Amino acid sequence: MMKRVDVASALIFDSSRQHILMVLNRKNDSVYWSLPGGAVERGETLEQAAVREAKEESGLDIAISGLHSVREVFFTEAGHHALLFTFYAEATGGRLEILDPDGDIVEVKWMDVREANGHMPYFPAPISADDRDFAGYFFQGDH
Repeated sequence: MMKRVDVASALIFDSSRQHILMVLNRKNDSVYWSLPGGAVERGETLEQAAVREAKEESGLDIAISGLHSVREVFFTEAGHHALLFTFYAEATGGRLEILDPDGDIVEVKWMDVREANGHMPYFPAPISADDRDFAGYFFQGDH
């Protein structure tokens, strides 16, 4: 039986809306770029988790402004049934720095939208500054 895991992440554009905040993750032997985010902790809402993870992984304070998408994935090898909630968010304060207590984040930076999309093929359509309240749901099968 698979364990259910909820994951919340934040899609944050810079003021020019030409760059997306991305974090470089290190998990075991793999290194990959993603939006800041992580597992929802007990007693925490999805929104609270996205805000906390953004602060830990990027140093920025954020305000959630809408839901981008919900994706569902079976990570068969890990035994996880994951629901991944991606929220639109705006930076409201803080400064770029890694505060991650788990030590999984190697780098944080503003990345050109086109380059960022290249690191996120799991979204069914490229992220665009014109997207607002897309709120799509996608079952992404077994991985």
